[in-house]
Amino acid sequence: MFQSLVLNLRRTFSFILLLSLTTCSRDEEPRTPDTPISSTEQAGSVWVVDAPKTGGRLFLCGTIHILREDDYPLSPAYEAAYANSDSIVFELPPGAGEGSSMTTRMRELGMYQGGGSLENSISPEIWEEIKKWAGTRGIAPSSLNRYKPWFVSLLITSTEYSALGAKPQWGVDNHFEERAKRDGKPGMGLETVEFQLQLFAKLTAEQQIEMLEQTLGEISTLSEEYDKMIESWKKGELETLREMLFREAAKFPDLMDLFLFNRNQSWLPRLEGMLQRGEKVMVLVGTGHFTADKGLIELLKGRGYTVRHYRDVKDL
Repeated sequence: MFQSLVLNLRRTFSFILLLSLTTCSRDEEPRTPDTPISSTEQAGSVWVVDAPKTGGRLFLCGTIHILREDDYPLSPAYEAAYANSDSIVFELPPGAGEGSSMTTRMRELGMYQGGGSLENSISPEIWEEIKKWAGTRGIAPSSLNRYKPWFVSLLITSTEYSALGAKPQWGVDNHFEERAKRDGKPGMGLETVEFQLQLFAKLTAEQQIEMLEQTLGEISTLSEEYDKMIESWKKGELETLREMLFREAAKFPDLMDLFLFNRNQSWLPRLEGMLQRGEKVMVLVGTGHFTADKGLIELLKGRGYTVRHYRDVKDL
């Protein structure tokens, strides 16, 4: 579950430890906005939200923040959303990951102060697992001992996804952030870097250990689960994604609230404001934010808006 949660937080957490925030540009032939999805193309995780009285429209575009190069091209649904939007909303403001300040701040929050250590904060059994994993990746366990469990969990995650070829510069957010920069299309963020970093830094000691244990337990199946997730995301199979994300959610309801549901509620007024002002906006957030009864799709339906999957929309 926690591997999935990391995928649904923006690229700038775990991968910043190992990779520079360089970006990759692609010169692609733009898709016609009303190009239908052919039988050989994927529907994509894009939903269209309409406010009939104002003409406002949101394209809820589910993202995976770290992808492989061969996961492209994206579904034409994303191209249509981009072409029909006047602005883009990301989880973090454009350019938030540039420079070294985020790296410095993350290490500051993730490092023990006053003589604490990872080994003394976890059980001997977990420490042995950490040492075993570190050995397989050529990492000295002593280099991890200065850091808190949440930080080490993200480091493990970043290392494992990097081994699969998944990188932040291929993430959907990064792709469209670079595209919008070239095109001069305005963008904004729903949150700040500090807010997202504090999601981890404010975890209790018990929550951090849970996160680390869960991460260690998922390493052996990571590759298979990642492939399944990407395939379901490309097809827009929200129910399958929900099952993958919430497979063990009942064990950690406080973490699900912290990482997903509370954030959805805080975003809702701003998204509604865009609809009520008649704006047409592409909203790029982690696909996990669309799932479950507390997901953005159900929350917006509950407010009376029309929400349809892109493949069911004929009037873009």
